[in-house]
Order: sequence, then structure tokens, then C-alpha cells
Amino acid sequence: MNIVLRAFASTALLLGAEGSYAQSLSCGGFLAGVGESKFSVLNKCGEPVLKDVVCVARPQVEWIINPGARSGGVRQIGSQQCVPMDEWTYHRGQGNFLGIVRFYNGAVESVRDGDRVP
Repeated sequence: MNIVLRAFASTALLLGAEGSYAQSLSCGGFLAGVGESKFSVLNKCGEPVLKDVVCVARPQVEWIINPGARSGGVRQIGSQQCVPMDEWTYHRGQGNFLGIVRFYNGAVESVRDGDRVP
């Protein structure tokens, strides 16, 4: 059972690292953040300069149970699964960083800074 707990903990760490840059996008005095709908972001921030679909690799864990095995009968197999997500890019003015909003299932999954606009 110790193997199962260690595998669960390592998987939780991998999943938790993905949301490490949760912030909000400031749009004309309003903030658009994690959990908001596409409609809400459009209402607050307007149309983005770029709409794109990206493939985000997410860890996927499968457990195989083999009662006849010597090592407890449980094995973990890890793999990466491609999850398509929408990314909208906002231009926040000269000298500022681009704002990149990622959507998963129609809601903001993350907001991060892109390249600095010269």
C-alpha cells in the first residue's frame, strides 16, 4: 500500500505544478481571472488580438492490478495526454507584456504574461 501512497503523492505534485501561475488580467479597471467564462472575459476585455487552440500535455495515470504479482499486485503507468485548450492573447500596450488567457471547458484555466511588446 506504501507504493500506492507514494504514487498518489507524486501525481498530486505534478498536477499542482501546472496551476502555478494563476493570476488575473487587468482590463480597463476590471479583472478577469481563473474560473470566469469566455463571455465574461470578452465583456471585460474585448476581443483579443489572437485566438489560438493549443495542445497542453496533462499527466494521466493508470493503475494495473495483477493479484498474482510478488510486489503487491499494483503497478502505475504514467503517460501524457494532449488536452486542446483555447488561448487568447491581449496586447496591453507598448512596453508591457502580452496577456495570455487559457480556457479549459469554457472557463479561464490560467492567465500568464507573454513576451514584452517593444
